[in-house]
Amino acid sequence: MNYQWYPGHMTKAKRMMQEDIKLIDLVIELVDARVPLSSRNPDIDELGKNKARLILLNKSDLADPKANKLWTAYFEEKGFYVLEVNSRNGVGIKAVQGKVKEACKAKIERDRKRGIINRPVRAMVVGIPNVGKSTFINSFAGKACTKTGNKPGVTKGKQWIRLNKELELLDTPGILWPKFEDQTVGLRLAMIGSINDEILHMDEMALDIIGFLKEKYPVQFAERFQVDTSKKALDILTDICDVRKCYKKGQEPDYQRASQILTEEFRSGKIGQITLELPPERK
Repeated sequence: MNYQWYPGHMTKAKRMMQEDIKLIDLVIELVDARVPLSSRNPDIDELGKNKARLILLNKSDLADPKANKLWTAYFEEKGFYVLEVNSRNGVGIKAVQGKVKEACKAKIERDRKRGIINRPVRAMVVGIPNVGKSTFINSFAGKACTKTGNKPGVTKGKQWIRLNKELELLDTPGILWPKFEDQTVGLRLAMIGSINDEILHMDEMALDIIGFLKEKYPVQFAERFQVDTSKKALDILTDICDVRKCYKKGQEPDYQRASQILTEEFRSGKIGQITLELPPERK
């Protein structure tokens, strides 16, 4: 399966972000902690050059805690400010305001010397689809400011949110880039739900998920689904049909339904805290 998704509204959203960047002091980039590199849009570095940068490892509760620490160190070594957060339950959110001040210290000091006091920091919140930008903003603000959904493409336009007298956020739509040069990146983004499921072959992706789990997280996988991870991927998917009673008429295995169950439990963390990639020098 070829993984690619770049609907027309993303081109418009990218153009809008390019126009708004001149108003911005800080770029807050959310990445998925399970795939921190694959979930970084390469266009963001070009867009945010010469701006203060904060990376939030969101959904950190779904990722391997040891890997989270490796990724934090990796990005800090590259000059980013970094925090692990879980926007759904608020873990790490209180530390964001302090990190923003730290990242924008030079800008705040410049304003003070010019006699500009109480001008809020303006931050653009960016990230790929379904990385949790709107959930983060609502959690950070302590109220529902933006529409959220557990699927990519919920935020369609930009939206300014004044959090307090010190900080204003510009929410932006999730955007991908026109072509994945490495199809492994596309696969990882499909696995975490950042590509529209309607264009995917879920049973093919389930076999890829099984292949990854049996190699990297065999114990958690075997415990969750009561399967023998030494078998071939298709045989394991057949066994999942049996374990979860996924049958069509005549006791024929319903691979589509089993694939959906596997994918949902993988994405929601029910199999365990799983990281799909490690920092390049740690491989």
